[in-house]
Amino acid sequence: MWTFVVVNLVIVEVLFFTAGAGKNGVLTVAKFVGMHAAVLMLFQLLLVARLPWLDRRIGMDRLTVWHRWVGFTLLWTILSHAVLVVLGYATLDDASMGKTFLALAGVPASLLGMCAALIIVVVGVVSTRNVRRRLRYETWHGLHLMLYLALGLAFVHQLLETTTFKSSVPARLYWWALWLFAFGALVVGRIVMPLWRNARHRFEVAAVVPESDNVVSVYVTGRHLDELPARPGQFCVWRFPGHRHWWLANPFSLSAAPDGSTLRLTAKAVGSGSAGLRNLAVGSRVFVEGPYGAFTSLHRTQPGALLIAGGVGITPIRALLEEEGAGDVVVLYRVRSESDAVLADEVRALVADLGGRLHLLTGRTADGASPFEPGALRDLVPDITERDVYVCGPVAMTSAVLGALKKLNVPDRQVHSERFGLA
Repeated sequence: MWTFVVVNLVIVEVLFFTAGAGKNGVLTVAKFVGMHAAVLMLFQLLLVARLPWLDRRIGMDRLTVWHRWVGFTLLWTILSHAVLVVLGYATLDDASMGKTFLALAGVPASLLGMCAALIIVVVGVVSTRNVRRRLRYETWHGLHLMLYLALGLAFVHQLLETTTFKSSVPARLYWWALWLFAFGALVVGRIVMPLWRNARHRFEVAAVVPESDNVVSVYVTGRHLDELPARPGQFCVWRFPGHRHWWLANPFSLSAAPDGSTLRLTAKAVGSGSAGLRNLAVGSRVFVEGPYGAFTSLHRTQPGALLIAGGVGITPIRALLEEEGAGDVVVLYRVRSESDAVLADEVRALVADLGGRLHLLTGRTADGASPFEPGALRDLVPDITERDVYVCGPVAMTSAVLGALKKLNVPDRQVHSERFGLA
């Protein structure tokens, strides 16, 4: 992946230095910044295209974080490009910035670029943490989709800007290839593949089983499920059209290893979507995107494994225990009380079959229960540095565990965590 990034940056540098300078020094810098903004846009598309090669190795959670930071980098890059263009022409024409801005707005290529920049600024503002926390996910997501319009405007802007897109035959071939590859990957990964899989597998609810007062398991069946490339530890994005509007979705982990005929998800009622799952009708259709995630045994490096779960984060851990060749396992399951231990009996039976150990860690952190301090972890698992460690749970717990593992000098390649979400 990094080779792909570096190669493209090198190509852009070569195209820049062979295309000739701008009309003055400021416009030359503006062109340099603008070309890199175009590359950032295309990288943004690839990060959210849900390419299987990237997703299985890196995971959607980490790709989403990278997408966020590349997005803010893109925002400042585009603003810098816009300011430099206006400043460059103002210097060239010996005019004010305001007058130059209005003059450029009358040029189709510049106007399209301005509109794209405005959309990106709006989305950037609503994606800042303080604003984002005040918006419903659906509202934020709807505004976020405006970025596709911005990308379309930016593409036409670049197409009309002859100093970059049409500066030479190699430049034209490169930009067309990169745009087609990025948009093609997005369309295939986000639209074509989900539609094809759902048409082929025809997912539907097979059973709904309450696990506790606020936890429910949903069994989903379909056709040819043995051909679905799902692995224990992965998750899917689930839509239940008869339960909620089709555009509302939730990511839930597979809580059992796929057996070729059934998929199972287990969800805790934390919102209107998950709370209503127990009311799903058997036989109702399900729209499934995925499977996604790098939280699998594909990344195992050691014969032994330590699986750490918090609350309903036990679901992918429980699925991993079913995988053939799970090996020597130790499971740490963190809950407030034994009554909150979802799927505890299943986990206990699976661990026993593997000859492993299960530690049910109860109590509140506020009351002094701190099982994930470095010393406590070492006492529970003395050979922790010789195991692969899988962590899934609430953000605070996951952060505490990852910090403790770093202090214990557990190699990064042996640490696997997942914090999936749609935003």
